[in-house]
Amino acid sequence: MSLKKNVVAAAILSVLATASLMAGAQTIRIANQGDALSLDPHSLNESLQLSVTSNAYETLVGRNKDLSLAPLLATSWKQTSPTVWRFELRKGVQFHDGTPFTADDVVFSFARAKGDGSDLKATLSDIKEVRKVGDLAVEIETNGAFPILPDVISLTMMMSKKWCEENGAAKPVDKRKGVENTASFKANGTGPFRVRERQPDVRTVFTRNPTYWGKIEGNAQEIIFTPIANPSTRVAALVSGQVDVMEPVPVQDIARITASPNARVITGPELRTIFLGMDQKRDELLYSSVKGKNPFKDKRVRQAFYQAIDIVGIQKTVMRGASRPTALLVGPGINGWTEQQDKRLPFDVDAAKKLLTDAGYPNGFEVTMNCPNDRYVNDGQICQSVASNLAKIGVKINLATETKGTYFPKILRRDTSFYLLGWTPTTYDSHNALSSLTACPDDKGTGQFNLGAYCNPKLDDLTKKIQSETDKGKRNELIKEAFTIHADDVAHLPLHQQSLAWGVSKKVELTQLADNFMFFKWMSIKP
Repeated sequence: MSLKKNVVAAAILSVLATASLMAGAQTIRIANQGDALSLDPHSLNESLQLSVTSNAYETLVGRNKDLSLAPLLATSWKQTSPTVWRFELRKGVQFHDGTPFTADDVVFSFARAKGDGSDLKATLSDIKEVRKVGDLAVEIETNGAFPILPDVISLTMMMSKKWCEENGAAKPVDKRKGVENTASFKANGTGPFRVRERQPDVRTVFTRNPTYWGKIEGNAQEIIFTPIANPSTRVAALVSGQVDVMEPVPVQDIARITASPNARVITGPELRTIFLGMDQKRDELLYSSVKGKNPFKDKRVRQAFYQAIDIVGIQKTVMRGASRPTALLVGPGINGWTEQQDKRLPFDVDAAKKLLTDAGYPNGFEVTMNCPNDRYVNDGQICQSVASNLAKIGVKINLATETKGTYFPKILRRDTSFYLLGWTPTTYDSHNALSSLTACPDDKGTGQFNLGAYCNPKLDDLTKKIQSETDKGKRNELIKEAFTIHADDVAHLPLHQQSLAWGVSKKVELTQLADNFMFFKWMSIKP
């Protein structure tokens, strides 16, 4: 470790030690490799941010510990017609500032989440109207039949109309443009925890909400969330007792933590798929040695990249076995995944070289690859391995790694030629991945995370049919057909599903979910 890194690590541990002395008996200190980029629940559709904000804000429909749907701010819901759903709202709920929660807040929140600057608008693009039908009831009308609507809205958090308008936060923060407002730094939700202190990239302190409408199962009175980017510092903080929970655990440190007297590692499969995307729209790539044309528009080039990647080598050396190589954008646990389709193209350097030669690049070319270094498990090392693999077929990768705080705004505005992304379908259904990652992008938010702008109208047509089909058997056949088209096009380069690894003090009990959300209401600590 360099002198500079040692100084930073020492400073972090010093701060943690001070916080440890100040922490009460029912304080739980959590460390993550990154921070939520904002407290605005509509500003970034990214799991860590949604996980953090979902402790202060709530949705109409949430999830149980087994990830089945659960009533939250809506006590019940039903279809009154093929395109209309009615939601009955919970009585007696208050926002943290004491303002009552009503249907007006629901109508406002959906309009906000569908508006410009929202990173959630893609998931809500097929909602035609949200209307108030009483102080504690709303109807949601969709453009067509939408049988999975309750799943789709399970991450659309409700905000106070009054508070947002009074605090200049009526519109969401647009992370692509670096815009911020009051909702970036303060939270006023209905959730079981309130935000007491927010210091971006330093720490966020949550306290138990004494007026919460529901039961809080855990005994945590205070949560101190601290970003610690350096993996070794994160592990040291856990082993020494300066933090109580940390994630992700570097795969090489699982044995060390397991052997320590005070901590353990909780592991499990994650629903997230890690993949690579390529700009397939521009006539000339922004960051490449090839001028006058875009090599990624040629399927042979995309397939050459795919077959040059030694995914088993990455699994063994980078992930240390804590990954599952995949051929699809979804994995086990997501409706529509099948083992039959999850067969990768063979790793074959000679075949990849021939494909590049046939495409007119016998000597390869240069291209910049964008990658985060603090978001996914070993993300920076994965990209280094991919770059090394591609060098063997003559492709020089100019690797640009950076913190997710600058990485996501960059790639989300499509300022990239080749990038790495991870995706967890929030509905636990393949339609989410298809509509968000593979659909032709439009100004309504469809294909919002299809950052390379791959476009196949036939696949789009299937995705729309999948959305409205109510027969499960027929629907899964449509999903199968859609993934066949996507694979035949080599539209993206799937890598793997990463495994979850949380380091947890033996004094702490919590619930690990396969979507990697961490709910404070299910956390307890022994004195």
